[in-house]
Amino acid sequence: MDTVQLVRKGIPVQSNVQKYTDRNPDIDAAGKLMSIAGDGTRDCLMHEARPPTPDTVKKFKNFFEPEPSAERVFYGRANDPNIAATISHGISTRPSDSAGDLTNPRPKSLYNQRMLDKKEVAMYASKQKAPLGRSHDQTPGFPAGMDGKETCYGIQNVFDGSAGELVNPGKTYDEVMTDSSSGHNLYIVTHNDYDVGEKRDRKYDWSRYAKDSRFGVPTPHDNDGRHVQKTMKWLHDEQSRKSAKIISKRVDDFRERTQPQLGEVHDPIKDTLLVPSDHTFGIMIRPDEYGAGDLLHGRVPGNYLRGQDRERGVIAAIRQHLKKANYHNFNDLAAAFRHYDKNGDGKIDINELRACCVQFNLPIEPELLEQLLFVCDGEGKGYIDYTEFANFLNWKDKMDQGVTVNREKDVDTIQKQIDRAIGEHRTSASMINATVGGPMSSKGYRCYGVPTIRSDLPAPRFKRISDHKNYGDESDAYGLVNPSMHSNRGVYEKDYFKARQPSEIQSIFTNIGVQMDQETFQKLWDVAVSRSDKGQVSVESFRSVLDDVQAQNLAAAS
Repeated sequence: MDTVQLVRKGIPVQSNVQKYTDRNPDIDAAGKLMSIAGDGTRDCLMHEARPPTPDTVKKFKNFFEPEPSAERVFYGRANDPNIAATISHGISTRPSDSAGDLTNPRPKSLYNQRMLDKKEVAMYASKQKAPLGRSHDQTPGFPAGMDGKETCYGIQNVFDGSAGELVNPGKTYDEVMTDSSSGHNLYIVTHNDYDVGEKRDRKYDWSRYAKDSRFGVPTPHDNDGRHVQKTMKWLHDEQSRKSAKIISKRVDDFRERTQPQLGEVHDPIKDTLLVPSDHTFGIMIRPDEYGAGDLLHGRVPGNYLRGQDRERGVIAAIRQHLKKANYHNFNDLAAAFRHYDKNGDGKIDINELRACCVQFNLPIEPELLEQLLFVCDGEGKGYIDYTEFANFLNWKDKMDQGVTVNREKDVDTIQKQIDRAIGEHRTSASMINATVGGPMSSKGYRCYGVPTIRSDLPAPRFKRISDHKNYGDESDAYGLVNPSMHSNRGVYEKDYFKARQPSEIQSIFTNIGVQMDQETFQKLWDVAVSRSDKGQVSVESFRSVLDDVQAQNLAAAS
């Protein structure tokens, strides 16, 4: 069965079928699979039960590949009895008290407590000498006739100076250094204590040479460190750094296959998979019923471009590309027309149009080129004249007309329905003059995505910490940058619009200095209730009623 018969029967066919030999027929091809029976999610998750492993094979498998948390048993003693599991080592210990008994001991009677105290008194001699809550009394161990409070022991200290006098003695610097150097020779003998930089006395025979003489040849050196620089940079390393690096061809070929090369597509299996350069893997994906233009213009599914409408969209894109090329490459319409009109006969045929499209890097199939000529040639003449060229392949309002021969100064305007649909695209900002509340409202426009302020959802009574949604009860950026004087004191907008009881409303306005009797308050309350749809009154609604009453009183007084 060939490819055409498979397509007619509705069987999905790969795009590279019959182009190469499938070396792995048991592996599914990459790409998007369309309606293949037996490869659903349920079929993939359900596995057939494997046959049991024979005992002869199981003992080898338990040794080389044991199951998780299973003991590894050598296959030579797999059938031996497990005697070690029945043997217990050590002695049985008596269990100690549990944590529950220590934390919550059983209640004791007075008799048991007294017996326990008597046992402790007889057991510990320290409890008799030093009872709980008292210091240890050492008086019974003192000699007879000795006063434990007045008797002193040891030799009395001789106080000849304070610590400050020892640290900072009242001597000059020379006197301190003289006292310090007088005993320095003794410290050298006893503690081998030399000063920093002091020469050690090694008991040499200095009868032939002076004691302060030097031996050896002075090492040449420079204070600028040039010799140190030479030792840090060896000649071999410096030459190796400047010379060309030599690598084997095998390593270079391996890097070329495994590393991306500049300006080339990385293909690591190019040498192993012998397929042509235009080869395509996977299967052909069924085209979607909508295109990018349908999504950009927000068309509903009933207005998606199909058939001739899709061809019209492609032709419009080609015309847009030619308009751009003419606008950037020519100064006026006449120069652009002379470039298209190769033979100078005042008209553009299909061959001249094809040559210009190739120059502008716009390869077009012959069918689309004929369709483009048909769209631009409104009268069916088989060629494009100057007026049609200026209207359909240029922005004639943005380009000068140039010098023309036997032409009128102004070019007639020719317009088709598709020009207004695609060529005169307008953004919402330009239609409403880039201002909020302009002459055109965008309220009825189709919206995409999820709104930032979820006013379509009811705000929860208790909002979780992980819930980052804004239900419309949070302040905006202006409110955060410029908080009101009330928010600085912990009073927010929701407090003004919260429904309250009459006693609470009356208490709030009384505390801010609004004095009114009960009858007046009741009248204002009834008016506020009548204005509310749900019969609820907040601080803001009651204040609005109070402002209206005061405004009426002022108007009547004036």
